[in-house]
Parts: sequence; C-alpha cells; structure tokens
Amino acid sequence: MLRRLRENGPIILVPLAWTFVTAVHLDLASEHALFVAHLVMAVIIVVFTALSWSAMDHGVLLAWRRVLLAGLVVTLAGGVGFLVPAVATPLFTLSLAGWMLIPAAGLAYTSQHVAETPRRYLLGAVLSVLGLLVYASSSLAGGDTGVLVAGLSLVNVGQTIGIATAVFQY
Repeated sequence: MLRRLRENGPIILVPLAWTFVTAVHLDLASEHALFVAHLVMAVIIVVFTALSWSAMDHGVLLAWRRVLLAGLVVTLAGGVGFLVPAVATPLFTLSLAGWMLIPAAGLAYTSQHVAETPRRYLLGAVLSVLGLLVYASSSLAGGDTGVLVAGLSLVNVGQTIGIATAVFQY
C-alpha cells in the first residue's frame, strides 16, 4: 500500500497544493493554514524522498530527487517566513517562485530524456514558467487577483500534466 501511495500520491498532491495556494490568494483559506501546509509538505517531501532514495539514484529519477531536495529547501524557507516577519516577503517569494520553477526544470529535463510523450513534459514546463511570468506581471496590473489566479492556474495545469503523464506511463 505504501508503494502505491508513493507512486500515485503525487497526482493528487501536486494539484491539491496549487489549488490550496490559489484558495489562499482568494482569501478562501487562511495564511495560518498555509503555514501548516508548509509543515505538512516538508514532512511529506522528507518521507517520500527517504523511502524512494534508492530508486531515484540515476537518470530522470535522480533529477526528480534533486527537484524534491531543492523543493524541501524552498518549502522550509516559506515556513520560516511565517515565523520571522522581517524576512517574510522574500522568503514567500522564494518559496512560491521556487515551486513554480524547480519542477519546471525537472519537467524540461524529463522531456529531453524520455522516449514516450516528451512533449507533455515540455508543455508542463512551459506552462509552469508562463504561470510564473503571468503571476509576476500582476504587479503591472496593480496586483489584480485575477492575474494572480491565472498565473497559479497555469502552473497548476502544467505541473499536473507532468505528474499525470509520469503516473500513468510508469
């Protein structure tokens, strides 16, 4: 059962995480809940990575182990942002942008190293980067929530395409 959860869990967790971040931006969930989510995510990343360590020691899976380790760092940085208000903004920015770009790099790498459906992985990477650009452009639109949500939605769709492709193909 644990193996099935490790193999299939990300297809639920990835879109759930981005949907939750979007809910916080829409004031449908609290920042305290987001802090708790950071802690839960950090634990999940540590457990998943530890249990999968030996299986992720070469090729594309090694790249994804590195994505997880870098993701853990930016997740912890975001968590620290809740505890140290003086550095909250840069740490939240690092955490959010990190989770937009680090998986995008993993998806782009994967697209170059798999024979089956490499375009799906590349599409996921492109949508993630486009999502970051749209999200960042919201400052030009006066912080428009619709633009923020559009950016987050692009990232959500892109990364969900990538993880769904991985889960259903392997």
